[in-house]
Amino acid sequence: MASNAMPPPETPKQREESVRSEMKNQIFISFTFEARDKAECLKKKIEESLGPGTCWICTEGVGPGQGMRDEIAEAMDHAKVVICVISKEYTDSLECQQEVKLAFEMKKTLIPVLLDDVQWPLRKSYGGASGMTYIFADKLYQKFCSENSADLDGLIKTLQEKLDRAATDPVDANPAAQPLKTKSDSEKEKMVTFIRELKKTCRNLYHKIRPIPYIQDDDYSVENVFTGVGMEKRVSRGSWKTLSSYHDIFSVVEDPPRIQVIEGDPGYGKSTLALQLVYDWCKEESDSPFREPNILIFLNLRQLGGITSIEDAIEQFLLPRDSSVKRLDVKQLLNNSDIRILVIFDAYDEYPDQHIKDNFVTQILEERMLCHVYVLLTTRSSCIPPACNAGTGRIRLTGFDEGAREQYVRKAVAGDSAVAEDDEKEVQRILKQINANPILRDICQAPLFSAMYAHVAHKDEKFHNVRSVTEFFIHMIDCLHSHAQNKVFGDNKLREQLKMFADNHSELDKLAFDSLTGANQQLLWDREDLIRKCGAEFYGLYTDIGILVEEMVNNRSHGAKPTQAIQNQTNVHFYHKLICEWFAAGHLVEKVNSPWSMLYNPCENVNPYDLQFVYRFACGLDPAAAKKIIKLVQKKPDGDKFAVLCALEQEENTEDVLSTVRDLVSRDVHICENDTRLLQRTTVQLLELASQKEVRIECLDLDHSFETVDEKFTRIALKSGVDLRPLQSLQSLIVQMKATEVTEQELINILGFAGQCGKLMKLRLDGCILPVAINAESIPDQVISRKMKVSYPRYGYKMKLGVGQWEVDDVAIVRKLCSDGLTLRRDDSVLLQQSTLLLLKKSTQLNIPVTCLTLDQSIDKFDVTTSNMILTSGLSLPGVSSVMKLKVTESGNMSEDQCLQVLAFVKECRDMNEVSFDSCVLPVSIPTERIEPSLITRNVKVSYPRYGYEMKLEEGQWEVDDVAIVRKLCSDGLTLRRDDSVLLQQSTLLLLEKSTQLNIPVTCLTLDQCIDKFDVTTSSMVLTSGLSLPGVSSVMTLNVTESGNMSEDRCLQVLAFVKECRDMNEVSFNSCVLPVSIPTERIDYSLTTRNVKVSCCPDKVLFNPQSGKLESKTKLPDDVRIRSSDTVAEQASTIMQLMVASADKIPVTCLMLDQCIDKFDVTTSSMVLTSGLSLPGVSSVMKLKVIESGNMSEDQCLQVLAFVKECRDMNEVSFDSCVLPVSIPTKRIDHSLITRNIKVSCCPDNKVEFNLRSGKLESKTKLPANARIRSRYPVAEQASTIMQLMVASADKNPITIMRLYGSFSSVDSDGLSLVLYSGLCLPRLSSLQKLWIQTEDGREVTVDEWTGILNFAKHSQLLKELEMAWCLLPWPDSNMNLGNTKVVWNPECHASVYILQSGRWQGLHDSRVLTREAYTSLVTTFREWYRVSDWQKQR
Repeated sequence: MASNAMPPPETPKQREESVRSEMKNQIFISFTFEARDKAECLKKKIEESLGPGTCWICTEGVGPGQGMRDEIAEAMDHAKVVICVISKEYTDSLECQQEVKLAFEMKKTLIPVLLDDVQWPLRKSYGGASGMTYIFADKLYQKFCSENSADLDGLIKTLQEKLDRAATDPVDANPAAQPLKTKSDSEKEKMVTFIRELKKTCRNLYHKIRPIPYIQDDDYSVENVFTGVGMEKRVSRGSWKTLSSYHDIFSVVEDPPRIQVIEGDPGYGKSTLALQLVYDWCKEESDSPFREPNILIFLNLRQLGGITSIEDAIEQFLLPRDSSVKRLDVKQLLNNSDIRILVIFDAYDEYPDQHIKDNFVTQILEERMLCHVYVLLTTRSSCIPPACNAGTGRIRLTGFDEGAREQYVRKAVAGDSAVAEDDEKEVQRILKQINANPILRDICQAPLFSAMYAHVAHKDEKFHNVRSVTEFFIHMIDCLHSHAQNKVFGDNKLREQLKMFADNHSELDKLAFDSLTGANQQLLWDREDLIRKCGAEFYGLYTDIGILVEEMVNNRSHGAKPTQAIQNQTNVHFYHKLICEWFAAGHLVEKVNSPWSMLYNPCENVNPYDLQFVYRFACGLDPAAAKKIIKLVQKKPDGDKFAVLCALEQEENTEDVLSTVRDLVSRDVHICENDTRLLQRTTVQLLELASQKEVRIECLDLDHSFETVDEKFTRIALKSGVDLRPLQSLQSLIVQMKATEVTEQELINILGFAGQCGKLMKLRLDGCILPVAINAESIPDQVISRKMKVSYPRYGYKMKLGVGQWEVDDVAIVRKLCSDGLTLRRDDSVLLQQSTLLLLKKSTQLNIPVTCLTLDQSIDKFDVTTSNMILTSGLSLPGVSSVMKLKVTESGNMSEDQCLQVLAFVKECRDMNEVSFDSCVLPVSIPTERIEPSLITRNVKVSYPRYGYEMKLEEGQWEVDDVAIVRKLCSDGLTLRRDDSVLLQQSTLLLLEKSTQLNIPVTCLTLDQCIDKFDVTTSSMVLTSGLSLPGVSSVMTLNVTESGNMSEDRCLQVLAFVKECRDMNEVSFNSCVLPVSIPTERIDYSLTTRNVKVSCCPDKVLFNPQSGKLESKTKLPDDVRIRSSDTVAEQASTIMQLMVASADKIPVTCLMLDQCIDKFDVTTSSMVLTSGLSLPGVSSVMKLKVIESGNMSEDQCLQVLAFVKECRDMNEVSFDSCVLPVSIPTKRIDHSLITRNIKVSCCPDNKVEFNLRSGKLESKTKLPANARIRSRYPVAEQASTIMQLMVASADKNPITIMRLYGSFSSVDSDGLSLVLYSGLCLPRLSSLQKLWIQTEDGREVTVDEWTGILNFAKHSQLLKELEMAWCLLPWPDSNMNLGNTKVVWNPECHASVYILQSGRWQGLHDSRVLTREAYTSLVTTFREWYRVSDWQKQR
């Protein structure tokens, strides 16, 4: 009877024991044997902090076998946290993989602990990491380098938090009580709901585009405003490729990076592009790659201040409040690596938490979580996330070109409708206004400015003559305020109030400045706070205008827990960050003009790289402030470029501007290739102003921005399209080009432009290849009369203007080039070769030694009459006395005559003391009578570094010069191949001779299919080339590679050669089959006494010279398999092991020949494989399994049976994945197979067998009434069905219906069978009653195919109906008739069905006959339907 008495209270000791009992084995530690010491050390440290017995580790009292697995599962069930000690061996361990999977399924908290030699995230380079990568994708790892590691404290703190949370969480507290979730229908429904709700939110985003601020009543959709903005993709460091479309973001490189950054200047359309990608996904645009992700997540980072996880961000900003998809569901979906996910982070430069360490965006970019997710991040070019590395993809927006700008203007004028005549005039007027003003054209390169101008500014004439971005913005802000005043026309009081607010906005200026220059850019303000600071009326005006925009965001502070209540509030931001910078500039002017500015730097926190427009607007608003700002800017790194932009924001004629210009042009002015067009235009404008005011311009450097000079010398066209006119006050001009070849006319044009610059005295042409001379009469008189210095620093030259030729100006450069060595390459242009020849000439004139001249595959021949070397380009290289060494690099073989031509050229170079031949094969000797005696007297060194040789000229023979090279070559092993040239084989034989002379051991000599025979008279091996290989005492191992089966005599010839190589201790036969035995009396006894090892196919089979037999080193498996994909060496090894097993009477359960049979050789009674090897009859094999594709002929089957006959113990043969003939004449079947009662089965399911007595196929199971072959069925299953059909047809059993589901490929040429995609053939079936063929979606069946199908059906005597589904059939003709057989065409699933009646298609339901026009219309409709439909969804 139960007692109701209260239990006695626990004593302190009992409470302590209870707590200890609850904490026991709460932490499961998973590790590999190699990391056992680390795991035990980790356990000790944890229990020192959390109490003894806290951890469970499998070294404690767990035995092997099933009991061990049960105890591990029980310990895992009890644990709250699983620590995975990840070593390099961890991911390869099957046990560890199972433990991780079990923990994941039990919903345990997983903490990966990395040892110091493991990289994170886990890569597939680790053996089993592919599965673990998914499980660990969202886990933060801990490092464990030593027991004193500081990271250990962090781990213990994390463990304590996890255990505390598990104790209060009912789900985590007892995970075993929760049913294990699988990918059920409910989970799929969650995903569908999630995608639907994402798309609904995204539609609200891309349907509310405002091209200009005050358009609030009529929002635009992104497709109405987006046009192809210019963009480039970085394909390597410093190299960018122009993209033709935003579709190419993921397709320019073969393997696109998983994380990509879209960067661009302010107003260049980064966010609009991002929304276009969202639009493509939502609308599933067929031509866009961005329709492919299963899930696309778009997050505006400006809104995510204080959000600590991507799941929180999605739950709060992308899902409705009443969504059935919860935070845990989102996390599970994100962590599913089977789902294709694209995350777009927009406006990183406005992300409030970008400076907070370890924010969730950084964790994703550093691949510490969600490692399978693709990421696109948009940001200003000046604010690339530090987490991005060299592997991060980079997309750079370059703004509107003329085509994109015209496209946008058309959209602004006429929308998406066709442009009417009046609209076309308006479009052309706007474009003409833009192009008429170069400054305005450059400003409108930014899509934001183009949009503003296209929608409103073109109506105001003040915009037509703008000279700066500031002036453009002043007019634009005025337009916005004018629009607001026009809306209250007649209310003078309100109009005056609006005018006052338009002029007085200092509080908003300060707010904008402080938000941009604070520690974190905070571009969102609470609505109520902003109203308190600026006033309700002011706030109302600026939101009505559209300068300020309201949006709902969360107000949870950074670090708040996910479970805390979330409240949304109305926050406010500027329409665009550029407008925020405009108002911030007003406050910067106030700070700079303040008397207190002398005590501090007012620009200290204003980063010019990120906030250049704050500076530019400030300089344009106030000339006095501009002077101070420009001086401050110039002190910053690369400040001159910003100073140029700031200077020309002012009125051009002010003295302050001229003072700034003087300061800027007193130093080198650079126009760089990577500068924006606007910056280049501004720089040119500044230079032209200096020239007009006769301000001295010291130097202009066109840094790879030069394109060309016009024929009249009046302008330089830069690559950006900006023009540079002659500058009268320019002193020095530098033109840098990237390895460009400049023609004579182009050089004259450059000189002509220099002559037009009235005071130019120095012209430097760098990085290019110039003509070696020009026509002196073409040089402009101004250049000659001014004695302009035209320098060519690549070679240290300057031009001698009177004659148009180069002379040495800087001897040090010439000396440096000659010291480094010169090269003439075959691939060099003629101009570059001419430049090198000129430099050789100058070096001779100045007596400067050239260390080395390399002729890299550029020699054609030596001209005896001129004593010149003729190059492949046709140029002549005379003997050069200043060259000390000649290096000849040639590919292939050099003949004796070619070598002597080189030596003849060396003779002409009087100071040359060495010639080296590289990368080629030389003759082994040269007759001494053909060698020039002067080379011997000059003691010229002729080296052959490939083999470490030097030629002894007086003998014409090679001798070893560098023993180390010979030793290295011999150590690596030498090879004689059948395909080697005779010259190359001679070189190898010479090297073998030298190794013997120097007593250098040759590790291995390989004879690769080059043996002809062994010559007993000379004791040499005769090669297939006819050369003789004598016995080489220095060779340690001989490797013989041959194809096919080697005879006994051939093996003995190799062993006879081994006998002659006295130090050889091993010979290996590769890719060939040796005889199973050789009589011992034929084997030389010395090989036995020398203990020579004879191996066959490395390490599997040996030949024992003592017994004369093959011996297997490894045991054969029960099932032996020879595949067509096996290497010849692997096949040979298996064959010899089978031969050994047969000789030793070792039974082999099964031999599988996997698509490797060629034919049966009657003369040798062996099966010839596709590799050329022969497999003799193997008596010990019990069963043969033949795997072949397609249909086997009668002869092929009989060849297999002939091989079975040779295997005397074989009792079964099985055919797999192929179709056998329905019968074979019994007289062709060997009677011994019948008496041995050989079983012949077909396909692994044994549904069909071949009866040798009757010579017929027999079905063991009843064929279903509804027979079908699907494309996804295994080939073996398809073959089984086909043979059952053949048996039924042969036995005249009716076949009700045969269905081909996507498996039909074509009709064979004879029309006798249908060919399936598996390669099998379905023959004609006389008893078939209905044939149903479903093709792949939308297949257009050709006339020949359709005729073949009808012929196939015509010869099936009992066929009553033929139906074709999911395809487009051709227009029928009178020959397409099957008599009484009904022909049905079902192009779509039962929606429209047609039958063939009297040679015409007729509707099955309405009996309407299709005319030719109706048929064409029907096919066109279905063709389009198939194109836009997703077959999987439709099915």
